[in-house]
Amino acid sequence: MSRTKLIHTTVLTRRAGIALLAVGLSTSLAACGKDDAATPAASGSGTPAVSAPGTPGASASASAAATPSVKPTVVKDLSALSVTPTTVGKEPKVTGKWPLAIEKTTVKVLTPGSGAAVAKGTTVSVNYQGVNARDGKVFDSSWKNKKPVTFSLKSVVPGFTKAIEGQKAGSRVLVMMTSQDGYADGQPSAGIQKGDNLVFTIDILGQTEKVAPKAGLPTVTDDAKGAPSISKPAGKAPTKLTVQPLTKAPGTAQKITAKDMVQVQYRAWNWADGKLLQDDYATGPEVGTLSQLIPAWQKGLVGQSAGSRVMIVAPPSDAYGAQGNKAQKIPANATIVYVIDVLAAQPAQ
Repeated sequence: MSRTKLIHTTVLTRRAGIALLAVGLSTSLAACGKDDAATPAASGSGTPAVSAPGTPGASASASAAATPSVKPTVVKDLSALSVTPTTVGKEPKVTGKWPLAIEKTTVKVLTPGSGAAVAKGTTVSVNYQGVNARDGKVFDSSWKNKKPVTFSLKSVVPGFTKAIEGQKAGSRVLVMMTSQDGYADGQPSAGIQKGDNLVFTIDILGQTEKVAPKAGLPTVTDDAKGAPSISKPAGKAPTKLTVQPLTKAPGTAQKITAKDMVQVQYRAWNWADGKLLQDDYATGPEVGTLSQLIPAWQKGLVGQSAGSRVMIVAPPSDAYGAQGNKAQKIPANATIVYVIDVLAAQPAQ
């Protein structure tokens, strides 16, 4: 498949919280054709929309609606807002003298939790309600969908990340975010106009937990930006496909099926010399249809949870075989170590 940088657009409705537009994952992951095992299968040039229900998306690229006609009152803190109840559980009601705007994105803990602090870039399970500070109308609510949502903090708008990172699980938090930390260009399908500030009430239910890998597998560490590196153990490479979850997503996370499209960030290394072969963290997340990717991914990701991190050690028979992939500088008979952050999944269209 052709390589195209992932573009996000956002649709904050009760049915779909993020739409992901992309051609697909790089050609390095395309499944090989039967007639020419050295040539990655071709993909179409269209940009199919992929939506992951109930996720505040990372950015908006849709055409902006008209800017608000009534000038909002600019506030410095959240004292102009009233939330009932302030405790975790029930859907909140947020009131204020709309329209409002805030000088900078501001977070208030309404009820502190007793769980672990939410780590940077992790996957969380939350209930949330979004209110437009222009008119006080609810534009999105997981309570309306009657179930929490699970997503990576790497794939949501900056204001949402600022509200959650560092807070304790079990907390209810209130955030009012500037347009720049929300949807600066607006999102007409959700009734969000250019310049609108947004108010979210968020119940933080849980986050991913680390899973210790089995003996004999590479160990994984992250740099300051969350990109993984590996330390390979001594000895020969595994001869069979090995799949090792590195994090366990919260219980509400969606399970990946063979018919899904997945949004991922990943790195790949050659087992033999530890050389980095592919680096999605340098180029940004990608989307691909699982059935069109190499066998190791098809076998290794089915049944895993969206929002989890998975290590796959792929022998040549499940990767690129005796031919390798010259275009991607993958040598013949290479055993490849993948560390994959699965950001989202949805049935292929």
